[in-house]
Amino acid sequence: MNIKRAKQEIIDTVRAYLAKDTYGEYVIPPVHQRPILLLGAPGIGKTQIMQQVASECRIALVSYTITHHTRQSAIGLPFIAHRIYGGEEKAVTEYTLSEIVASVYQKMEKTGLSEGILFIDEVNCVSETLAPAMLQFLQGKTFGNHQVPKGWIIVTAGNPPEYNKSVRDFDVVTLDRLKKIDVEPDFDAFKEYAYTSGIHPAIISYLNTRPLHFYKMETTVDGRLFATPRGWEDLSRLLKVYEEMGLPMSADTVVQYIQHPEIARDFASYLELFYKYEADYQIDEIFKGNIPDILLKKLSHASFDERLSLLGLITSRCQNAFRNFKKESDDLNLLHGTLIKIREPLLAAPDRSASGSVLKACLKDMRREREEKERRELLSRPEKESFLRAEAFIEEAARAIPLQPSGSEDAAGEAAFSLIRASFAKQKEAYDASYENAASALEHAFDFLEAAFGGGQEMVLFLTDLNMDRESLSFLSSYPCERYDRYSQSLLLEDKRASFLRRMDELGL
Repeated sequence: MNIKRAKQEIIDTVRAYLAKDTYGEYVIPPVHQRPILLLGAPGIGKTQIMQQVASECRIALVSYTITHHTRQSAIGLPFIAHRIYGGEEKAVTEYTLSEIVASVYQKMEKTGLSEGILFIDEVNCVSETLAPAMLQFLQGKTFGNHQVPKGWIIVTAGNPPEYNKSVRDFDVVTLDRLKKIDVEPDFDAFKEYAYTSGIHPAIISYLNTRPLHFYKMETTVDGRLFATPRGWEDLSRLLKVYEEMGLPMSADTVVQYIQHPEIARDFASYLELFYKYEADYQIDEIFKGNIPDILLKKLSHASFDERLSLLGLITSRCQNAFRNFKKESDDLNLLHGTLIKIREPLLAAPDRSASGSVLKACLKDMRREREEKERRELLSRPEKESFLRAEAFIEEAARAIPLQPSGSEDAAGEAAFSLIRASFAKQKEAYDASYENAASALEHAFDFLEAAFGGGQEMVLFLTDLNMDRESLSFLSSYPCERYDRYSQSLLLEDKRASFLRRMDELGL
């Protein structure tokens, strides 16, 4: 299965393992909760999805790459203890707490979460001395004498032997105690993730034209050559920073991430064309509603790769507008909730000093909430940034209160709230502007696609890409776009027709 389906399998398993009966006991006892084994090629996202799973399930996560550990750090150091057996004192060997199990308890103490995932990567590449301990861990959920706490689900990952010479095969006894999930590279699953994560549009556009370059692993006389989803994502981050800094991206830089020289050179060449298309096709003018006839004529003679590149630029511009709208929407919702909380105490404030105290207390509460969520690892980066902007808003309002014109102190609270309400109105204007900008971008995109391609395959690809992006769907749920609905309905009917014809063919009809 692909990585998206594997992620859902893990989420479903976590929810099943953590389900409790009316007495508060786990429906599936921990002893029968099979550890999960993700087995797949390197770089396809096995490690990355664990943070997403933990976040979506609202549980903690402890990650380890087991090949970095020795037998002692995994099971603990031996020491001599004294016990009474049959009335006689005996010296026995025991072990200190495993570093890995100790990390679980530390995470529980830090986050306040009693349930979580213990993720062990490269589980089938352990050293010969550690292998018996790992088999014991997978079969009994213990490191040495110490049990993994209840409520903690074990997920492991490994590579097939063709990708790693250090791989050890598990015996049937061990495999029969695991929930084994085979994961295969899948470009469609990656593309959906890429849109949601904001992967650079040049990379998405390039891989749309050359999907076989999304994941490639070759053994040559020069060694192992490869391109992986992890490499493309990391390259995307660097490419965005390079653009902001005005630095060129050469093939020599690309090959440091995409360690397949032929693919690296091909992408570097494509990137130059991608930037050229952005200028040649006057993307800024398209999104102002200007579509020169000469541009349409040029496009009619363009290659399919060039059309896909242009489509990537159009889609990316729309998605950027949708993401900005989502940011403004989140900021507005957070501020609106904050203003509701402080309205009554602010209006009741007897003077400007008390008004300032109300805002300072609000700011303190917001920071405490953000820090607590950060401590519990329940705050995503966009959520944190939204909190920080809201805190800056309240802090600015608190500074402005002493600057109010002097007047009746009886109306100090009302004046302070009016000041904040006026600032909030400006925030609402920014939200409205982002909504209008996103709507305009979508309509201009449809105008151009209809003029250039009609309802052809390019329109189908555009709709497909929009439907893969979370922010796009979020905006479309609030904006009534007649053409999106019409073309989507047509696409749905066409998909049903194609499915029906395939089924008829299978039945020999």
